[in-house]
Amino acid sequence: MSDKLVSLKPLIMSFCKGDPNENPWVNGIKRIPEPIIVVPYDTEWDNIYNEEKNKIQQQLQEKIISIAHIGSTAVPGLPAKPIIDIDLIVADPSQEIDYIPALEKLGYVLRIREPSWYQHRMLRLDSPRVNLHIFGEHCPEYIRHLLFRNWLRNHENDRQRYEIAKLAAIEGAVHVMDYNNNKNQVIKDIYEKIFNNIDNCLSELDISHYA
Repeated sequence: MSDKLVSLKPLIMSFCKGDPNENPWVNGIKRIPEPIIVVPYDTEWDNIYNEEKNKIQQQLQEKIISIAHIGSTAVPGLPAKPIIDIDLIVADPSQEIDYIPALEKLGYVLRIREPSWYQHRMLRLDSPRVNLHIFGEHCPEYIRHLLFRNWLRNHENDRQRYEIAKLAAIEGAVHVMDYNNNKNQVIKDIYEKIFNNIDNCLSELDISHYA
């Protein structure tokens, strides 16, 4: 494990909530929520990710530090909302001029800006349906996304438990935040297992820029 990852361990094992008074919606306007639909795993999701990754790499080239398929659509066999989540790591997310105009050429639209939460930006693509999350180098949230994804890929019992939680979370959920909150306890339990095995989990990550 690299010295950089070792130094990040305390931040990886704690969660930043950001400023609760910050309005993350670009122009202050929140979009009408999408229907919450969870569908069986589709092998096409990985193909969509690879196609979008190639397009993004062609546009941004050396400005990309890392790019990864994260979330439930990145876990084979796991039902998910049919939305591809991608993490894109750049040097400084606050310098939007460095990447947003190029991504707009691909059809992405900036929807969320959260300076207080790891300088997070989220751009939306409607077809295919993609949420593109922008974080900066050495961002703990990005590492957690990879750890959670890999854990579910490698631990069938927890993958099945998460699947049950996802399907149950739909009931009574009007907004996506309701859906996320309904499965939050299972997510916390899985992260606790990851953190109890943090050194092994980090050593399995393939992140060359943390070397």
